[in-house]
Formats: sequence, C-alpha cells, structure tokens
Amino acid sequence: MPETLTERVSLALARVRNARTGADLLTSEMVRDIATTTGGRVRFTLLLDAADEATLVRDAREAVERLDGVTDVRVDVKDPSSYRGTPAFPKGAGASPAAAAQLPSAPPASSRALPVMNATPEPKRVPAPTPVAYPNLGRIIAVSSGKGGVGKSTVAVNLALALANAGARVGIMDADIYGPNLPLMLGVDAAPPVRDEKIVPLEAFGIKIMSLGFLIEKEQPAIWRGPIVMKIITQFLRDVDWGTLDYFIVDMPPGTGDAQLSLVQATNVSGAIIVTTPQQVAIGDALRGVKMFERVAVPVLGIVENMSWFENPETGKPIAMFGSGGGQRLADEVGLPLLGQIPLDPRVQEGGDTGRPIVVAAPELKAAQALTRLAERVRSEITARLG
Repeated sequence: MPETLTERVSLALARVRNARTGADLLTSEMVRDIATTTGGRVRFTLLLDAADEATLVRDAREAVERLDGVTDVRVDVKDPSSYRGTPAFPKGAGASPAAAAQLPSAPPASSRALPVMNATPEPKRVPAPTPVAYPNLGRIIAVSSGKGGVGKSTVAVNLALALANAGARVGIMDADIYGPNLPLMLGVDAAPPVRDEKIVPLEAFGIKIMSLGFLIEKEQPAIWRGPIVMKIITQFLRDVDWGTLDYFIVDMPPGTGDAQLSLVQATNVSGAIIVTTPQQVAIGDALRGVKMFERVAVPVLGIVENMSWFENPETGKPIAMFGSGGGQRLADEVGLPLLGQIPLDPRVQEGGDTGRPIVVAAPELKAAQALTRLAERVRSEITARLG
C-alpha cells in the first residue's frame, strides 16, 4: 500500500493506458517530474507525441483527481522530442525499493552542436496528407487574421451565434491552440464527456463548441510543434461527435503558421474570412493572411474590418480611433468584398469577458446588428460561390 501521495499518484497514472502503444503512461516514460505538496496539490509533465490522442491529458488528470487528498492537479504537456527532464519516479528518489526497481530511469541528456549551414543532409520530403471530407460539418469557414488583437475570436463567436439565430445548425472549433479563448467568451468551462469513444462537444446559446481550453489548465502554455498541432486539429474534426451541421466555424490563431496549414491539410475548407482593423500595420499583416489561403487553394470570402469607428455617445458622430478605410483598401487591393465593418463598442469586449456575446446579450446595439449583417453576407457569399 503506497504511503506517500507521490507514490499514489504514480500508481494512478500507471493504470492509464495509451491506446496507441498499449503501454501505461508510467512505464512508457510519458509521465515526468511528479511533484506534490502537503496540501494535496499535484503537478507533473506529460510527454505527448504527435501520434498520441490528446484525450490522454484529460484521462491522466482525472485519474489523479480521483485520489483522496488531492486538491488540485496541473498537467504540463510537452513535446517528447524537445524535452529534457527526469522520469516520474527516479530510482532512489522517494519511491519504495520495490517500486523504484520497476521504474525506468531517465535517459541521459546528450549535448548537441548547432547545425552548420549546408552541413546537414536535406530532410526527406514527406507528401502532404490528403484532406478528408467531413460532410456532416456542412460549410467549413476559417476565421483568421494576420496579427493578434484585432478581435478575430470576437468576430468568430458572434458570427457563429448570428448564423444560429438565423436557424442554422452551427458548431465552432477553437483552433487557436496557443491561446484558446472560446471557453471564456462563451461562458462554458468543463471537461467534455466521452460517449461511444467520441468526445461530446459542449453547448452554449444553441451552438456546439470544442476547445483545447476544455482539456488543459487555464495557465498552461501550449509549447507545441507542428505535428502535435496537426494531431489536435485532426482529432477535433474526426473524434468529436458534432452531429449534422450547416456551418462549422473555425477560430484560427493569428498569423500564417502551423494551425492554418494543418486545417487545410486535414479537411476541405469551404472558405476563409480575414479580420483586420483600419490601421495600416494590421492591413499589411492581413494581406499576408489572404495570400496564404490563396496559395493553399482555399477561397477567401472577404474582409471584415473590426473596430472601424467609435460612436460619440453625446453627438452620435463616428470617431475613427484607428484610422479609416483600411479594410476597404485591402479588399480593393486583393479583389475581394468588404463583408462588414464592425464599430468599436466597449460592450462587445465586456460581453466576451463575461461569456455573454453581444449578438445574444444586446442584439439592438449597432455592433451586434453589424455582426448579424455580416452573417447574412457570409451566407450569401457561400451560396454564390459553392451553391
């Protein structure tokens, strides 16, 4: 019978098996750096390979949470290819002699020299995966931006809700692996259940939601490379019981990186929307976002200009806080429609922070009405382009 909390944590994790390998988390050295406090707080590292199921994070956390005396569990998920640390239970470091004899020690860290230009062999080219069709998801729309801070997630959430208010069946996936904000913005935060080996998405305001934020701790940074990002996005598409949808909104991270490429390699994207603000620095970044989607043969439906103006509450006159005309200039430059201009309203930000998006919390506001018109325009563009 284990006496210490650390030993009990180790035995609990030894009962969790990796379906891919058939081995448990402990003996396969996926668990490292177990730390406990006298107050029952537990922290450990889980090495998640790109081929492993992301739900192992939830399974490991729940196995430890069920232990008597555990008050808090934190799981740090890391890429095994770049991790250097200690095994969960180093021999002789607190484990009983019998337990320590059965547990492997950490491999010694090897020093590596920096690669020299033209001195390393050319890596083998791996063919890009063939996108998989998910007809049950309906029209898949990626909402993206060239840079952060332009209100991309706000637009994605309110677009999804406006489509649902119009009678469509809508799901939204948080592909912003490095900063998942949908749990906060939609006021839902719980571990999604599993039914018949499928993850059941959470629901709010009539739409279905899936986010990595449901599976990891709020303060945990996602320091993951491309293969793991691809794995998570693929699993959210394939292993979540979305049911039958009309529209599937994907909230992308800012930029033109792994998540964008992973999505277009994983499935057939119906179209992309680029969110920007009027100032020139945002326009330049948004232009790169447009070019990226065009390069991977994803049709860009148009441009959305957020924070277009602030309405003076005394006079009702618009004040261009961040300049004006940037969205239209970008649309003209790339030959795309300007789908909408969303005015700046503090109540939009407040709704996102409180889990009450503006489209449902205050539909009479001009910002909410602009977002509703945006949804109508997106439906028209999708119909015109794809039928």
